[in-house]
Amino acid sequence: ALWCLMMSVTPTGGCLLDLPWEDILVPHILCHLPLQQLLSLQRVSKSFQALIQLYLANMRCFDSSQIGPAIPRAAFVNLLKDNEVLQQLALQNCSDWLTDRELLPVIGQNHHLHQIQLKGCAQLSRHALVAISLSCPNLRQLSLAHCEWVDSLSLRSLADHCKALEAVDLTACRQLKDEAICYLVQKCSRLKSLSLAVNANVGDVAVEETAKCCPELEHLDLTGCLRVKNDSIRVLAEYCPKLRSLKVKHCHNVAESSLSVLRSRGVELDVEPPLQRALVLLQDVVGFAPFINLQI
Repeated sequence: ALWCLMMSVTPTGGCLLDLPWEDILVPHILCHLPLQQLLSLQRVSKSFQALIQLYLANMRCFDSSQIGPAIPRAAFVNLLKDNEVLQQLALQNCSDWLTDRELLPVIGQNHHLHQIQLKGCAQLSRHALVAISLSCPNLRQLSLAHCEWVDSLSLRSLADHCKALEAVDLTACRQLKDEAICYLVQKCSRLKSLSLAVNANVGDVAVEETAKCCPELEHLDLTGCLRVKNDSIRVLAEYCPKLRSLKVKHCHNVAESSLSVLRSRGVELDVEPPLQRALVLLQDVVGFAPFINLQI
């Protein structure tokens, strides 16, 4: 069907390939086709190969999930070798093949990136984050979830050079401690979304500094941060008036006494109030019991 579309006759008697490539085909037709189909078109003819290469060189967004996680290394390098205008790069869960060798050239030649997704890319190293910090001064969103290679030195480099960051996901970056998080939020005060989930080394010091340095904060994920206690949640409520959601599930030292202020402001919390939790437990034990009189 795609072949028929591209070879269909235009009102002037030619095929679609006769239309201006840069003005018509690339911005108005190819951009609406799945990347997997575009790559298949390269095998049709030399003209199609040249057209797709032109498209790839001018592509603003690359998402590996459109092709599949198991992209051959050489194929990835070839896809982006001529592109210097990327704005969004999503390579989540590419741990089977993505290393510094493949990523660093792409980062080095694309200085307009404002969104980078590297969730679960376990074979990268701290050099990848340093390269991002040096090459992407306009970076707004960065996901490094489950990238245990992220350390305090590479995070400091990010904080020093990418001060326009608005969303950072550091879920399960277990090398990071309070000091590294404090440095990040001191330098990147525009943060609106931050995840520090699944990190046993993060405690009250990091949360309190985040609250004091990032007044625009809207979303904070502290899931499984066992060292976080009530005091830092109270500071969060005091300094972050724009907070919209807070995740504190499995934070066993955080109680309703500190959450109640946020709950009363309409902040979305991932833990139920004590009475609601008690009712859920009761229903689990005796089944649904509409006869219970809660006014006793």
